[in-house]
Amino acid sequence: MTDTTLAPGRRLSTIRQQMGLSQRRVAELAGLTHSAISTIEQDKVSPAVSTLQKLLKVYGLSLSEFFSEPARVKTPEVVVEAEDLIDIGGQGVSLRLIHNGNPERTLAMLLETYEPGATTGEKIRHPGEETGTLLEGQITLTINGESYHLHAGQSYVINTGHPHSFTNASTQPCRIVSAHTPATF
Repeated sequence: MTDTTLAPGRRLSTIRQQMGLSQRRVAELAGLTHSAISTIEQDKVSPAVSTLQKLLKVYGLSLSEFFSEPARVKTPEVVVEAEDLIDIGGQGVSLRLIHNGNPERTLAMLLETYEPGATTGEKIRHPGEETGTLLEGQITLTINGESYHLHAGQSYVINTGHPHSFTNASTQPCRIVSAHTPATF
């Protein structure tokens, strides 16, 4: 069975997972509810064209690409070019996902940039763990209501099952390299 013969919801679910995104993150990026994404991916409802377009915009696909026969699966890349990183951030926060095309990867890595005053906003929570190192600048990591002020050269290790957020209250950008498991969040 090819990807184009899959029901639209299953196909959307496969694309989302291959990009390493959670349903909640896609809902946030597309301006939809988590329950809408879940219902669509389970093929309980067919998405309206406008909803499908919102989802495909997050995935960087056009309607014609979504409904066409996909290219043959390539061997995962060894070298990933800077322009091929997938930015899943927004509003002053750049989260550039390093993805080599391997849908079975178990580790995800991000290059993060927080502009002055930028924040991840509400507390993020997803199963797994994350470790990161500040390359430049400062950031406030809040986890379980406790705040930690980090600066360039310091690292953190957290259980991402606890509510957490990142805020750059300084006047300089902050850059972080981080890795997390599972590969989707």
